[in-house]
Amino acid sequence: MERVAIIGASMTQFGQRDEWIRELLVEAGVACLEDAGVDTGEIEHLYVSNMASGEFEGQSGVVNALVHDLDAMPAYTQRIDQTSSSGGAGIYAAWQSVASGASEMTLLVGGEKMTHRTTAEATDVIASLTHPVEYKHGLTLPSFAGLTARHYLECFDAPRESLARVAVKNHKNGVDNPKAQFQKEIDLETAMASPVVADPLRLYDFCPITDGSAALMLCPESVAKEYTDEYVVISGIDGATDTHVVHEREDPTVMGGVVESGDGAYEMSGYGPADVDVAELHDMFTILEFLQMEGLGFAEHGEAWQLVEEGYTERDTGELPINTSGGLKSKGHPLGASGVAQAVEIYEQLVGEAGPRQVEADVGLTCNVGGFGNCVITTIMEAAQ
Repeated sequence: MERVAIIGASMTQFGQRDEWIRELLVEAGVACLEDAGVDTGEIEHLYVSNMASGEFEGQSGVVNALVHDLDAMPAYTQRIDQTSSSGGAGIYAAWQSVASGASEMTLLVGGEKMTHRTTAEATDVIASLTHPVEYKHGLTLPSFAGLTARHYLECFDAPRESLARVAVKNHKNGVDNPKAQFQKEIDLETAMASPVVADPLRLYDFCPITDGSAALMLCPESVAKEYTDEYVVISGIDGATDTHVVHEREDPTVMGGVVESGDGAYEMSGYGPADVDVAELHDMFTILEFLQMEGLGFAEHGEAWQLVEEGYTERDTGELPINTSGGLKSKGHPLGASGVAQAVEIYEQLVGEAGPRQVEADVGLTCNVGGFGNCVITTIMEAAQ
């Protein structure tokens, strides 16, 4: 099986956009084609990662519209929906299409249009991914996050400030990302004094509602060399699921899907946690950064908060920079685009195109989480040798 390369990447401005989902997808798709130097007629497979265009906008058939708008007929098309991990699932599907030999040029575009709906409406759409029994009792993802955060802080004697430090770090990184929704630093006091949303989590512990799109161009490594010397290889990728009902988990501070998908990606790539130079984690809530750090082996169980307190994950001074893009917290979280945008950041880091966010990195990792750990995709990427 030939290794799969990424030869182009793009991301639209994230935030509150006037454009609808179809326009956002086209914007990212066109930019990715230009970045890769690929003509639309060369696309054999086209995937769109999107969770809820029907629920948010009343628009279905977005992938069919995109292949038309890009003039990429007769490319095979497929929409990938895996809730908030749709972007990572799209990377897995695009990787499979190339690795299997079914396609030599696969375009993946992820996107979501959300901000035209009220916060209550958007929260309800997202909450529909929970188990029906939980949903009918009014449980939402923020409530799961609050319960888990309180349990974590109590179990491991972690200070409340450690969670706020995640938000402070990611906002600081977002300042240097011109595509981020929030490009403004916050201090620890501001984060700690913000309104309570789901005790003990406050406003700055949550990512925003976001519009945006991102795209990747994938092909076999042999084909990549025909286009550029600067490309990235997907050296490991795996996906896993955990219980749909959160309270059925043996330990709510362990995300089984993160552990399993991470182990699979490490095994495929031949790398381990110590080999990763930069990571993009799914910080929909600050507590998730802790749980993924531990599930992926970057920290022992119950000790991620200590590494954050010590500055281990800081971009400029830490041993393992995490969420150099600003993460979902600062960059934004357009559901179907987020996992793709994570990979865009790692791609830019590995080819040296991250600008003021640039760190020294040869191996990068992304972890995209659906729901509250219900489904997870972990991807390991390395710079071309």
